[in-house]
Amino acid sequence: MIDLTKITPVILAGGSGTRLWPLSRKSYPKQFADLLGEFTLFQQTARRLSSSDKVHFTDHITVTNDDFRFIVEDQLKAVGVNPGSILIEPEGKNTAPAILAASLLAMKADPEGIVLVAPSDHFMPDIKSFHSAVVSGLPEVSKGNIVTFGITPTRPDSGFGYLEISEAAGDVPVKIEKFVEKPSVAAAQKMLEAGNYLWNAGIFMFRAKDIVAAFAQYSTKHLEIVMEALEKGKPDLSFFRLAPEAWSICEAISIDYAIMEHADNLVAVPFAAGWSDFGCWDSVWQAMEVDDNGVAVSKNAHAIDCRNSLLRSESGSQEIVGLGLDDIIAIAMPDAVLIAHKDQAQNVKTVVKNLKEKEIHQAEIFPIDHRPWGWFETIALGQRFQVKRIVVNPAAALSLQSHNHRSEHWVVVEGTAKITIDDDVKLLEEGQSVYIPLGAIHRLENPGTVPMVLIEVQTGNYLGEDDIIRYEDAYRRQ
Repeated sequence: MIDLTKITPVILAGGSGTRLWPLSRKSYPKQFADLLGEFTLFQQTARRLSSSDKVHFTDHITVTNDDFRFIVEDQLKAVGVNPGSILIEPEGKNTAPAILAASLLAMKADPEGIVLVAPSDHFMPDIKSFHSAVVSGLPEVSKGNIVTFGITPTRPDSGFGYLEISEAAGDVPVKIEKFVEKPSVAAAQKMLEAGNYLWNAGIFMFRAKDIVAAFAQYSTKHLEIVMEALEKGKPDLSFFRLAPEAWSICEAISIDYAIMEHADNLVAVPFAAGWSDFGCWDSVWQAMEVDDNGVAVSKNAHAIDCRNSLLRSESGSQEIVGLGLDDIIAIAMPDAVLIAHKDQAQNVKTVVKNLKEKEIHQAEIFPIDHRPWGWFETIALGQRFQVKRIVVNPAAALSLQSHNHRSEHWVVVEGTAKITIDDDVKLLEEGQSVYIPLGAIHRLENPGTVPMVLIEVQTGNYLGEDDIIRYEDAYRRQ
């Protein structure tokens, strides 16, 4: 009999997809964005892997990178989810090493524990049906099988890998015959007609000891290296950093290539209650509500005589209007706009590649820069000046720092700021301002219970973010 309290959810949250550019960028990818509904995809995943009357999950294990660690923690807390264990990868190594590290950690806590692994950027709105699918897979896990949740295809899509199963998909677990690479549209059509193929969603459930045994059989080197990375890893605030020396020599490889294509104990649980990996803007359009003409719009977006199109504005102060558009995707960000035919939705990553080659920072840098204390955005930028809006969370503080190349002028526009300039400490209320001379050691804090908003005007001969000398930092940044 399986103890349902032993299901440990593992969320993979280190990816940096480009196919939803300009909303998704390397510095702030799609899993942390609010694409549909009031929660981000990452928050939706965490809520989906939380206990219900059907299943009981323990605290989460999240695998992410150094840049996203505070975003992960903040977004989990914002939806009332205990952050649990957050593993920091020194560098991305694809899914196999990440899943193994989390599984080893789960097995250390409970040698018989069950693990459920999920990407952080998938959309599965029917939580109740997903939990029912988890329950149907548990007996297979108790037999030592590795369970994957395959999605019942609804169309011949060449953007997904497929699972060939031993019989036509129903609502019970079925043996997996083989993994199939992304096919051509013609091949995908034949698979759809055959009825014994599922989309590979990359969601897995197994006993931790069984996946570790699979690595011992099929990828011994990974097991040795990841074990060393865990053993030599170190706690850092509320996170755990895997040892960079060991992790750096670990081969980057997906769990499919490392384990799943070799294992003979694979079982699929078919799932047909709604799923999307939001791999392109066309898939976002399919998940949104559309009008009688097949047009989906966000707030601040307007369509006139349009058909089968997606119009989104990601800024409350920016209106986007489509006139006479057919099969068009138009996404407006404050610093970049994408206009594409829906047939080209899968090729947006080539846009990012092109922009990177031209060294255009919008290719990878999100207009809002998220920090552990809050966030900031650049409002205006000139050759010798920069204007920023800075938002500091309640009880949060920037590092004690100085600059070699710029001075700053701060104006508080919302809340109360605690300001340190060398030996002088003062409180500034809304409408008050202060000047930070070049070279002065200073700190900005929010002593209040609501976010504090400040306008910063920088002047100097260099305005880069690397012109910071830190003396003290609550977040242990260098």
